[in-house]
Amino acid sequence: MLRSSIRMRIPPQKRSEALLILVSLSEQVQFEKGCISCRLYCGVEDEDVILLEELWSNFEDLHRHLRSHRYRELLLVVEMAAEPPEIRFDTIAQTSGMETIEQARTAPVG
Repeated sequence: MLRSSIRMRIPPQKRSEALLILVSLSEQVQFEKGCISCRLYCGVEDEDVILLEELWSNFEDLHRHLRSHRYRELLLVVEMAAEPPEIRFDTIAQTSGMETIEQARTAPVG
């Protein structure tokens, strides 16, 4: 699984326009082949921060997405940022859930 994330600081005067574009894009991207999820987050402590997170099942589908018209639109929003964005692509080898918490909390201490 692959995780793509873009964290950007959008100036207040461009925030509405950026969110309008990003909401539309995220709604469309989630239906692309290989997309596991596409989520958009807005900062609580810092309202200028927007994070777009995508999960992809494989490199082929992610690369197709990176070459798409939709991604070009996303890059136009990135250009609105007040400072260079944080862009990351992470490979996730394994995931777990509640069982990890249960295991940690029930393991002998010491």
